[in-house]
Amino acid sequence: MGKHALTRVPQTDPSSTRRGLVRGGAQATIRPTRASAATASIIDRRGNPAQRFGFVMFAVTALVAALFVSPEPTAYATAMSAEWRPQAQSVEVSATASAEVVRDGFTYTEPEPEPVVVAPTTGSTGGSGSGVAPVAGTPDPGSAKAIAADMVAARGWGTDQYDCLVSLWNKESGWNVYAHNTSSGAYGIPQALPGSKMASVGGDWASNPATQITWGLGYISGRYGTPCGAWAKSQASGWY
Repeated sequence: MGKHALTRVPQTDPSSTRRGLVRGGAQATIRPTRASAATASIIDRRGNPAQRFGFVMFAVTALVAALFVSPEPTAYATAMSAEWRPQAQSVEVSATASAEVVRDGFTYTEPEPEPVVVAPTTGSTGGSGSGVAPVAGTPDPGSAKAIAADMVAARGWGTDQYDCLVSLWNKESGWNVYAHNTSSGAYGIPQALPGSKMASVGGDWASNPATQITWGLGYISGRYGTPCGAWAKSQASGWY
């Protein structure tokens, strides 16, 4: 026989375990394996246009049916929440409204004013009289009050004592030298009881104001200390 060259055919299927050898000028036929046949079958099925169109139509139909039959849970929950949400209260405030305050009725009684107290005139040196009298002012010259003012100053008493003396004898006799109380028998400016007591100072006690004033100041000094002391007693009891 003649010489033949051996040629190695490249392996086309990795999964094949057979190797084909051909002699020079001859072609070797390689049988496909089971894996190669399965792969070819899948390629044929996927490559069929009718099958691909049917699969796509089925998928689209299923998607549309899912959208209409089963709505999204979030949209459903939102609708239910809006339906069952309680109504909130609303309050309207007017900018022109004003608060009205009503007070209970009551009666107010003003307190009585306190009496005005006139402080004694400074310079008084005699007695501790507790009475206070209004200011008498300056007496007319030569009058019974003028005589009394001189005698009060001679005893060292201040003008406050003169004021008390004027108030006291204004109440008792009105400085009338002939004043006579028919019910009690008191007489004269100081209302001596009886009037004849003033005879100890002078026999003209019934008509002389100086005699009556002298006796009256002596009586006040011995019993009340000062004209203001006698005035306080007269205010308290109505007599001195």
